[in-house]
Amino acid sequence: MSTRRLATFACCLLSVTIYSIATAPMAAAMDSSAQCTATFDAIWSAGTHPTEFPPNAHFSGLIGGTHGDQVVFWEPAGLATPGIKLMAETGAKSLLQGEVDDAINAGTAAAVVSGGSIAVSPGSVAVDFDIDLDFPLLTLVSMIAPSPDWFVGVHGLGLFEDGQWIDQIVVDLPPYDAGTDSGITFLSGDAPTVPPEPIEQISGHPFIGGTSMGTFTIDCTSSLIFADGFGDGTTSAWSATVQ
Repeated sequence: MSTRRLATFACCLLSVTIYSIATAPMAAAMDSSAQCTATFDAIWSAGTHPTEFPPNAHFSGLIGGTHGDQVVFWEPAGLATPGIKLMAETGAKSLLQGEVDDAINAGTAAAVVSGGSIAVSPGSVAVDFDIDLDFPLLTLVSMIAPSPDWFVGVHGLGLFEDGQWIDQIVVDLPPYDAGTDSGITFLSGDAPTVPPEPIEQISGHPFIGGTSMGTFTIDCTSSLIFADGFGDGTTSAWSATVQ
């Protein structure tokens, strides 16, 4: 092949290559999930909450789940479910875990999130969990102990915003009254509230001013699944981790 023909062939080949690259289908995100850690930092102490600060101040084990907006496990102004009632009064997880399991079976939740307790407050505890686009909300609670029916937590907290998973979010945790026991001090005996009252934030005695009991800090690392689309309807996929 002459030098002139070789140059022409190389030029045409380069043009075809450039055209192929320019017209290749763009990669598109097909699905997304994230691996998250929720860290509960409790600040409750005689210094932060001096009014009737109890002996053996602690928080029960973390319990909740990842879910969609078709289910609500608790919310202010709503009535406590049996699971929230038991958690807020005794710290027990079983009924609330069962409610999350029921939601999983109904297709409205993805997984139970269950973590350790804080044996002495102030203190901290963390729990890892996975979350995905189908169920991008987090509910997580812990009993303020000892107490009649008081707790801290988040409900339906969205971790996917503006087309991406949050890197980190810090949520203040005020005290809530589950509305199932009428005790007014940390060491009050059982006094069932009949009929139950709506869940509400406590801003009065013994939490004067509604001072925060601590924070949930949630850190997430996302795993995106991408795909190339081709003219024959097939795709190729790969993943990328974003921190």
